[in-house]
Formats: sequence, C-alpha cells, structure tokens
Amino acid sequence: MSEMITADLVDLDLSAETKEAAARALAERMVTLGRVTDLEGFLADVAAREAQMPTGLDGGIGIPHCRSEHVTEPTLGFGRSAAGIDFGAPDGPADLIFLIAAPAGADDAHLTILSSLARQLMNAEFTSALRAVDDAAAAAALIRGDESPAAAASTAPEGTEPTEGSKDSVAVSAAASADTAAGTTTDIGDTATADTGASGERPFRIVAVTSCPTGIAHTYMAAESLENAGREAGIEVVVETQGSAGFTRLDPAVIAAADGVIFAHDVPVRDKDRFAGKPTVDVGVKAGINKPAELITEVRGKAARGEVSAGSAPGTPVERSGDSAEGYGTKLRKWLMSGVSYMVPFVAAGGLLIALGFAIGGYKINKAPSVMDHFMWLQADSWGALFFQIGVVSFGFLVPVLAGYIAYGMADRPGLVPGFVGGAISLTINAGFLGGLAAGLIAGGVVIGIQKVKIPAALRGIMPVVVIPLISAAIVGFLMFVVIGKPIASAQKGMTDWLNGLTGTNAVLLGALLGLMMCFDLGGPVNKVAYTFATAGIAVASPSDSAMKIMAAVMAAGMVPPLAMALATTVRGRLFTETERENGKAAWVLGASFISEGAIPFAAADPLRVIPSAMVGGAVTGSLSMAFGATLRAPHGGIFVVPLIGNPFLYLIAIAAGVCVTTALVVVLKGMRKQAPEGTGAGVADTAIAAKVDSKEPVAA
Repeated sequence: MSEMITADLVDLDLSAETKEAAARALAERMVTLGRVTDLEGFLADVAAREAQMPTGLDGGIGIPHCRSEHVTEPTLGFGRSAAGIDFGAPDGPADLIFLIAAPAGADDAHLTILSSLARQLMNAEFTSALRAVDDAAAAAALIRGDESPAAAASTAPEGTEPTEGSKDSVAVSAAASADTAAGTTTDIGDTATADTGASGERPFRIVAVTSCPTGIAHTYMAAESLENAGREAGIEVVVETQGSAGFTRLDPAVIAAADGVIFAHDVPVRDKDRFAGKPTVDVGVKAGINKPAELITEVRGKAARGEVSAGSAPGTPVERSGDSAEGYGTKLRKWLMSGVSYMVPFVAAGGLLIALGFAIGGYKINKAPSVMDHFMWLQADSWGALFFQIGVVSFGFLVPVLAGYIAYGMADRPGLVPGFVGGAISLTINAGFLGGLAAGLIAGGVVIGIQKVKIPAALRGIMPVVVIPLISAAIVGFLMFVVIGKPIASAQKGMTDWLNGLTGTNAVLLGALLGLMMCFDLGGPVNKVAYTFATAGIAVASPSDSAMKIMAAVMAAGMVPPLAMALATTVRGRLFTETERENGKAAWVLGASFISEGAIPFAAADPLRVIPSAMVGGAVTGSLSMAFGATLRAPHGGIFVVPLIGNPFLYLIAIAAGVCVTTALVVVLKGMRKQAPEGTGAGVADTAIAAKVDSKEPVAA
C-alpha cells in the first residue's frame, strides 16, 4: 500500500462507540499528518457516502470511505475495536474498521492500490492476522504488504483465536487454496480445470459484473468473494469490476462461452446488452460479498431451467455517462426521446380511457358532472363518465411528464423537480406541448449549471434534497411565467389555429407527410416525432376535429409496414427466408395492434427495398385518411378501436390501400434481385429488432 498507511494511522485500541465517532477518530489522525485539510468537510463526505449504503460487511468489517476534495493524497486509517461498532452489517458489529480517504482526483494507480486492499479483506488469513497483531507498525506493514499474514500471526499472544466470522472465512480460503493447487482457474476457456476429470466435461462458466456508488471498496470485494466461491464450487468465474479507475470489458468470446451471468451492483451496469440472452442473477453489490455461493447456485438453477434474460431497458443518464464524444444534436435527440418514452404510456392509458368513456356514454359525456357527486352503479352513463374523467386526469400528466423526463435525461434525478414544475406551469399558461419541451430543456440546463458551482462542504448533504430543487424550480418558474411563457403560448395557439384551418389539399399533404414519417424508421425518433405531434393534439378533454383527423392518419400509416410485410410473405413467400416467413405470421398481429416495430426484421435484412416501399404505402394511407375525414380519439389500439373511429369503413379502405401499395412494391423490388439463399439474414434481423424494441420504453407506434 506504499505509504498510504503508517503506524500513526493505526489505532489498535479504538474506543469509539459509534461509526461516526470511529470515523472522526481515524480522520483526526489523517488531519494531524496533513492528509486531510478540513476535518468537518471530510467527515460530511464520509457521512454522505454512508447514507447511500451502510459500509459494514459480514465477518466484522467496516469500511467507511469516500472521495473528497479535502483529501490531499490517498490515505488509509485502520482501527480495531474490542467492543465492536455497528456499521450496519447483517451479522453484527465490526471490530476491524478501515477509513479509506481518496482525493477527488485520485489517479488510476492509487485507485488500483485501494482496490487491492478491498480484495485482501476477503482473505481470511489477512483479517485473522489483523485481529492478532499487537503492534501498530506491524499492522501498517501487514496492510501495506511489507509483512505476510503468516508472519504477523506468529507475533500474536498465545490463546488468540479468530472471531466466529473469520473461522467461516478460513474454511472458504482453505478450500479456495486447495482448488487453486489442483489447477482450477478463473479464466474461461482454459480447459485445464480441476473438475474436468476423467469425464472430460468442462465446468460451468459464469461471467459477473460488480460495481458500487464510489467504486473503491465494495466493487472489488464482491469480485473477490465471487471468485473465491467459484473456486470452492469448482466452476469458472470471471469478473468485470466497473470501479472508479474505469473498467476493462470482458472479452466477447468469454461472454459468449459463459453459461450464466451475475450482476452484483448498486449503480447501473455499463454496456449491459452484452450479456443479453443468458441466465442472469441481478442483485445488489453486498449480496455479491455476503452470499456468493447462493448466487452461483441460483444462476446454475436458472441455466438448468432454461431461463434467460432479454435485452436491457433504455439507459439512464448514469449509463450514458460515457457518451462524451456525441454531438449536441445526438444528445438533444436522446433527451427529447427520454421525455417522449415516459410520456407515451400516459397517452395510451388516458387516451383509451377517454375513448372508452365516449364509447359507453356518448359524445356528451365530457359534460357529465363529477362522479364524486353523482355515480350510479347500474347506469352505463356513470361508467362512461368515470372512465372519461380518469382519462382526463391521466392526460393532465402528459406535459409535466414530458418536461420532467427531458430534464431527467439531461441531469438525472435532480432534474425531475424543476422539469415537472415547468411542465405544470406550461399547462397553466396554455403553452401546451411546446411549453413542455422548452421547460424540460431549461430545467435540465439549470440543474447542470447549479451542479457545476463549487458548494461549501456544510451544504453538500442537503444539495440534492433541498438546495437544487429549490433554486432550479424557482428559476424555471420565473422563466416560464415571466419571460418565455407568453411567446410560447402564442406560438402554440397559432399552430393550433393553423391545424384547425387545414382543409382540402393542405390536409391531404399533411397526411402524406405524417405517413412518410411514421414509416421511415419504424418506431424510431422520426416515427415518434409524428406520433407525439398527433397525441399532443388530442391530449385535451375536447380535441378539435383537425387533431382527431391527424391522430387517425398517424395510426393508420403506422399499421401499414408490418401488415404489408405479413401480406408479402403470404403471397410471395419464396422471396423471403424461412425466418422472415415466420416473422410474417407475427407481423399480422403486430400490425393490427399498431406496432410498427413488427416490420423491423424485414427492414433490417433488406432496408433499401423495404423502407422506401413502406414509406410510399404510409404516405398513401395518411393522405387517404385525411381526405376521407376519418377521426380518432384514441391514441392507440389499431383495429381494436375501430368502433371509436369516425368514418371507420373509409378508414379501413385507406389502410388496405397503403398495405397493397407497399406489398406490391416490395414484391416487385425483391423479384428484381437474385433470391437470397434459404435461412440467410435471420441473425441480423433478429438482432436488429431486439435492439430497436429495447431502445425505448413503449413498444408502439
């Protein structure tokens, strides 16, 4: 450990009774040596880290630690308590306490040294020697690695015994040593392992990822614990530690050869999609430290039952932290899509409830009194009013949710409060959808700006709970009410008036444009822009006729690509692979349900023929829907909400026309090229649809 720890930083008779007192006692030694410049500021950082997750571990170990600007160089303080101190471990108080102080800008070399200490704490011989040593200098030498645990243990007074927790660990360590001696290795792919034996069967293989909020201690302790348990069980375990010093990605070949995956983490796993499709156990980092054998047993059980994981959900801002090379345009698209993806479920729930209310209670149901004052259990009108009023409440969240999660995409959790406040103000001043977009972007920017300001140590603990929400909400509220709200409200009104005035050729052209957008990327950003534009128009209790026509055109066009691919695989199956023909069967249902993603396997395998064909058919359907004057109050549902559509017969004709046009174009274009051999293209298509569907919250539109 180099000179991170000296005898002056060791207290073998730590008399503190609480974890706060223990941290203070060890920190005072650091201050005396000039390793810490501000005692109270440093202790505030330690307390903030402790509030995230208790740092007590099974086996009588406490590891309070943090990064702090008040630390001048990486430092370790060690204390041994005879009475034990509660650090929140499940098995009771800790008698070995390590205070790990890392500078805010600690380099990779220092962080690597600290991580090696964390791994050592999983070594029973090491912890037993620390309990036995009776000299501060010897303890410091042991921790630095200048003295072996065996030599330190030999200096212990007669009669010294390891604690109960350490005895259990000694057994694990002995088993691990035996396995190592027998030739067991943690490198997947090495066939010279202990349990291959005469049968020649390879051992079960596991890859794991460990990570914790600070990335200094728990990350590496969990890794060591899993590796030790793997050796004891005679299986191969390879761990990727995603710590503060960065991480080295596991070789893709190692992941591909693995039989199971263990995630032991308290922060999002980076590049999680690498592990999709394998039996997976997903737990907190402490479970990786305290019960590795149980996790290994669980993942083996899942593998035996054939349980595998799907692709990961969309990344949070934490997971996207490595995207620093992205341009502003790409980041802006991600921020906006974050808001839209969280908003769409509210659109679907609220819109369908409103549509159901109209279907049951008639088109005057929006004039019904509150069901709190008047509700008759046996009257259809009362149920219609109930569904309508619930839907209106749900729709009331659209703009705040949009704004809140745009800000969340930019600034993580601190952006939620000003984002929601700004979105609610947008509704109050009638700035609508455009106001929500502006409020979300402003809120995220304000929070990012506040986070860059250097804050006194005494205020850090209340920053995320009080200071950032207070200041950011006040700034966003001021801007929305006083500065930009009125111009945005005027723009929103102007756009609404323009849409209401669209008739004839203009309406048909708008329908064609929306159809092209819906079919361009099949559920991607362009598709979502058109869909959000349409749903924003009907997100009121009494939407205009033009808004309902736009919604009808958008949903009709979005149904065309999967239905057309399903029809094409039926009438000209020889032009498609076996896998595509199977996907075609599912595409009937997906298209009828207004899930444009059903066409992605076909577009991924042959984009130059499928996408242009789908766009032409979508434009035909969108323009015809507008020309026929079809209207729609529901934002989703496909053919299942046809009874709620105005001019439903002509609406279905518009969809059929677009499907026939796309089918004809695809058949002609595919017929002009040499037919692909049977079975090709399946892997690319399947991978593409998995990635596409997992790239956002809702799998729709």
